[in-house]
Parts: sequence; structure tokens; C-alpha cells
Amino acid sequence: MVRKISVILIFLLSLPVACLPQNISAKSSVDKSSYLVGDYINYSISVMHDKSLNLVPPAIKDSLAGLSVLKIESPVNKDSNGVTFSSFNYILSGYDSAEINIPPIPVQYKSNGDTAFKTILTNPLQFLVSTVKINPSAQIKDVKAPIKIPLDWRIVALWILGIIALILIAYYLYRKYKLKKMLNPKTEKIIKLAPYQIALNSLKDLEEKKLWQQGLIKEYHSAITEIIRKYFEERFNLPALELTTSEALSLLKNKNDAAIILDVTKEFLNNADLVKFAKFVPLNSVNEEMLKQAYDIVNKTIDSGKLDPVIEVNDAQ
Repeated sequence: MVRKISVILIFLLSLPVACLPQNISAKSSVDKSSYLVGDYINYSISVMHDKSLNLVPPAIKDSLAGLSVLKIESPVNKDSNGVTFSSFNYILSGYDSAEINIPPIPVQYKSNGDTAFKTILTNPLQFLVSTVKINPSAQIKDVKAPIKIPLDWRIVALWILGIIALILIAYYLYRKYKLKKMLNPKTEKIIKLAPYQIALNSLKDLEEKKLWQQGLIKEYHSAITEIIRKYFEERFNLPALELTTSEALSLLKNKNDAAIILDVTKEFLNNADLVKFAKFVPLNSVNEEMLKQAYDIVNKTIDSGKLDPVIEVNDAQ
């Protein structure tokens, strides 16, 4: 018997370390078991994992049949004794009475040095969204009469005097400003740069700051993506600063003059998301490539009709 136990122990100790499961678990939850139509539903995904693992924020929209996503909050990470607790919080709402079933949500992760992502699933959830219950047999009640507040003429008089004083002050300031402007007519030229010029200048300034070379990697990726998203807002009339990566790419597909940059934009934004939200530490070559891609995006979409700065003549203040 002792010999059998010894053989088993030797076998277990001889197993390679890679065969051991990584320390990670995922759990989803909501704040209540039932809601009324239109209520805020606080849905969260909590992941406990080794500090060495990098997570990708879960994509939940395709799994939420019958629900609308009102807000996606920024991930929250807390470290304790070598273990990281990552929390992904969402505000949802349902507008139809139904029993809601949220299936297991996949959470992708990988270890430092790995090239392929692994997946862990959360637990499924079930809750009820219902309308306000009405008793059809109850007696119809009249609306309560409004409460009457006695009128205080002293307060009314003070309000009238105050309004008159404000009107007189405003009229005096207007006449003074108007007269000064008529006696001293001045104009000034304001040079308004084209969107591509603003973007290229901003990229040049960022390059000179050398953020990632100083270890400020997340700040570098946040700054470079903000420059490109602002450029998309001015160049393609998109609310890019408010959109997720997938939403921005979806809208860019509808712009004919953006087709040439779709692939490089997808790679550019996805790399930035990994750094900002999944604590991914890129190689130096990736940081350099991000800058090249940003210049490429702008240079390939310069509007030929807006090559020169616009000079606007305004009255000097």
C-alpha cells in the first residue's frame, strides 16, 4: 500500500508545471433579482486572477438579448497578495416585460510571453423585468388638488426691483461697450488650421515628449489615440471620442474615403485598448509602430479640398 502511494506521489511531482491550472475565476452578478421596465440594472463581471495574467475587457453587447447597454464603466483593478481582482461594471436597462437570461460571458486572458489568448466563462444569470402592477378592480381616485401658497407682496416687490436693476446695469454696460467699439474699430485675423494639420502637429509634439521612452506607456497610448480620434471627429464628422473601438470602425466603414485606412486603424486602436484596459506591456517596436501608423492614418486621408489654413477675419475683442 505504501509503495503504491509513493508511486502516485512521484508521478504527480513529475508532472510539468505547465499542466497545472492557472489561478483565475470569473463571476457575473446583478444588484437585484427583479426590476421594473426602465430601471437601471447594475451588471458586473468580477475576475480573480494571478497578477501575471492580462485580461481583455469582455464584449457583452451581443449576449444581452432584450437589454440595452446604457453605460460601460472603466475597469477597476485591485491587487492583494499577488492576486488581482478585476471588476467590469455595466449599466443596463430593459424596456419590455420579460424573463431575462444572460448566458455565460467569455473573458479572454493570457500570460506574459504567451501569444494566444485563453478563455474562461462566467456563470449564467436570470432575472425578471416587469411592468408596474395595476389593480383593475380598484376604485379610480381623483388627482389631489394643488397646495396653495399665500402670495407675499414684499418678496414680489424685491424681485421686481432686482430685475429692474439688472436691466439697467445690462443696458449701461451694453451702451458703454458699443460706444467703445464704434470709436475703436479693430479687426484681427485668426488662422484656423485644417484637421490634418492639427493632427500632424499634435503627433509631432507627442513624439518630442518621448513618453514611452520614460516608462509612461499607458499615457503615451492614451494621448496618441486621443489625437487620432479627434482627427476622425473633424475629418469624418464622427463622435469618435465617445465611441468604442468596434463602434468607431463600424462607422468608418460607411465613409468612402476611409476605406484605405480601415485595416491599419483596426490594428492601431486594438493595440491601444490592450495597453489601456488589459495592462498589456508592448515591445518598444510596437510603440514605434503606433506612431508610424498614426502618421499613416492622417497622411492617407488628407482632404484635398482643405489643404491650406483658413483665415477668418473677426472683430477684435
